[in-house]
Amino acid sequence: MLGKALIIGAGGVASVVVHKCCQNPDVFEEICIASRTIAKCEALKNKLDGGQTKISVAQVDADKTEEVIELIKNFGPDVVINVALPYQDLTIMDACLATGVHYVDTANYEPPDTPKFEYKWQWAYREKFEKAGITALLGSGFDPGVTGVFTAYAQKHHFDEIHSIDIVDANAGDHGYPFATNFNPEINIREITANGRYYEEGKWIETPPLSHKKEYDLPEIGPKNIYLLYHEELESLAVNIKGVKRIRFWMTFSDNYLNHLKVLENVGMTSIEPIQFNGQEIIPLQFLQAILPDPASLGPRTKGKTNIGCIIQGTKDGKPKTYYVYNVCDHEECYAEVGSQAISYTTGVPAMIGAMMIIKGIWNKPGVYNVEEFDPDPFMDALNKHGLPWQEDHSPTLLD
Repeated sequence: MLGKALIIGAGGVASVVVHKCCQNPDVFEEICIASRTIAKCEALKNKLDGGQTKISVAQVDADKTEEVIELIKNFGPDVVINVALPYQDLTIMDACLATGVHYVDTANYEPPDTPKFEYKWQWAYREKFEKAGITALLGSGFDPGVTGVFTAYAQKHHFDEIHSIDIVDANAGDHGYPFATNFNPEINIREITANGRYYEEGKWIETPPLSHKKEYDLPEIGPKNIYLLYHEELESLAVNIKGVKRIRFWMTFSDNYLNHLKVLENVGMTSIEPIQFNGQEIIPLQFLQAILPDPASLGPRTKGKTNIGCIIQGTKDGKPKTYYVYNVCDHEECYAEVGSQAISYTTGVPAMIGAMMIIKGIWNKPGVYNVEEFDPDPFMDALNKHGLPWQEDHSPTLLD
């Protein structure tokens, strides 16, 4: 089945989505790349024009629902893929409701002035999307996204009951800079400097930032220090995986990264509180973002691999069972294929797959859903076909 996709955003993840849509012209007959900075859209179009997928570009301010509505009406997409900023999720969802178009994103809504991301704002749209007869697919990146699909797959095929889930996101890549972030610096730093939080026995337990640390030996990248963070898929998995007793999220950071981050935090550069500078108001974290390397520029410099997966414990046929499902992605291979490093690649490929599931009618029911609420099998098959093959371990080392 052929369809049209409007891709809002023109950064590193959007670039991967565009490349992957163009690799699948049997699904994506036509795409439009839209961003506030049209030059970025045109650069992507110039790279990929001439293939079977027709590409157009447009300028849009995704903070303004009316502009998005007008663009949707002019282009006529079957699905909008939101790979802009999470601050813009609601304005784009409003535009999809107004025009009757399906919606896909990779990260949940976060208010610009509060470092707090949660699904309540988007889940509040459930009845509206149901009545409109359209689908909103939330968090179709890797984490959130593939980690939810991994969990649903484990629940369907390997467990009668799931008791604990540990999501581990490890990046062993090296870009050569003293300090840089692999995705949007503002979003990245807000996430890391917030308090940690995990789910246990029906309650949320909060921890000071990066206060819980373990070492874990990961396939293909070796032993790494992992730190407990709060991450948005914990919220949806706690609701959608019935009977789960504990869910945690862990991420790797080098000592060098954490030392730089601590200094920046100590001098106030990670603050989102406005300050006056030379007669104008600025937000320190946004200024820091402006001087740090653009994540989209890291591709040609980054070497090494990522490993992201889920370590799951539970029971099957009355017996205890453990299961680890994960993907290993090589930064240099990603760059050779699509011109982006693996962090962008692991987010962009699942965004394309989520849109593909909707266009094909495989994941297509009116309402607002997280990825783990759909049948995981077709998505798992698509991961293997489109660049993110997964592996299994039925006797993993546990994190307890």
